[in-house]
Amino acid sequence: MKHKVQITFAFAALLMTMSTIAQAQQETYDLVTYTMPRGWQKQQAEGGVQLFVTDAKTGGYAIAIVTKAMASTGSPQGDFDSQWKSLLVNTVTSITRPVMTAPVHDNGWEIRSGNGNYVDGQVKGLATLLTATGNSQTTAVVLMTNTQQYQNDLLAFINSLELKNFQQQNKSNSNSTTVKTNDANPTSLVGLWVYYRSETSGFMNGMPMYSGGYFRNEYAFSADGTYVYRSKNWSTTIKDILFVYETGTWKVNGNFVTITPSKGKGEWWSKAPSGRTSEWGKLVKSSTWKLEPVTYTFEVKNFSEITLLLRSPNETQREGSQENNTASYNAKAMDKSLIDNPPGFKPLQHQP
Repeated sequence: MKHKVQITFAFAALLMTMSTIAQAQQETYDLVTYTMPRGWQKQQAEGGVQLFVTDAKTGGYAIAIVTKAMASTGSPQGDFDSQWKSLLVNTVTSITRPVMTAPVHDNGWEIRSGNGNYVDGQVKGLATLLTATGNSQTTAVVLMTNTQQYQNDLLAFINSLELKNFQQQNKSNSNSTTVKTNDANPTSLVGLWVYYRSETSGFMNGMPMYSGGYFRNEYAFSADGTYVYRSKNWSTTIKDILFVYETGTWKVNGNFVTITPSKGKGEWWSKAPSGRTSEWGKLVKSSTWKLEPVTYTFEVKNFSEITLLLRSPNETQREGSQENNTASYNAKAMDKSLIDNPPGFKPLQHQP
């Protein structure tokens, strides 16, 4: 375990230096460039990429997870605490409180690192979390292992890590995203904005186990000042599918956007007999859905993707519980929505 802790400390120091090391098969995921150790496997999901290796004979494994950049909670420590909870506390049986290293700064990023001993079923190991915060965004890297068998691989992976130069990115993007103010319908908000998350059911042999379920929310803002909000939750832990549809108007004043719904409904649908997440069963019942006008503070940021940040004074029904009441939506082409309407569904028409 002593050697593993040393790996953790080296992780923060090496990432801080942002050293460029010429190695074959360098790959980039979102804001992080890395080299995958030889013999490892890769699995990509909506929220990140997982690199892993296992030994069937010894039961030893190692895993590295690189997450997609998301909106910052507003503080580097808040980002670390949030990621520690979502990536580790909520996915393993138990884990100790993180032992933190001193924060470091480089190229506009503040980097925080900590490690803890975890138990997942009968497996015990060490987990390391590193978060980088800058320009209202944060990204994370997680290391998990139950053996010293892959120490050299982990060190090689750590040594290959590079963060995108925040200062250069900020300069190159300084004029790339302009949000109009005092405009009833700025073109910067017109389009489809989505938040898609895959469902996980914990870890097995250090690997996040994707259940096949998902949680999807999206706004479609039209230039005529109307919008459609849709949500679809297909969870393996819930019997039925939750579908929400809402329509109304939106209006911008400075850096505030007011969303005023006029019609909306929630429905519970049974799952298809085939079990496929892309199919529907039958309507079971209607769900309570309160029409909730909300004025958000908004920002449009050019991270690795164009991102809309919506910050509300209080928790909202549409966004649910969010860190600092700030929800993050990524821009997507209008014809690339992953939410489908139930069979026989008739869209609600907004009425002035």
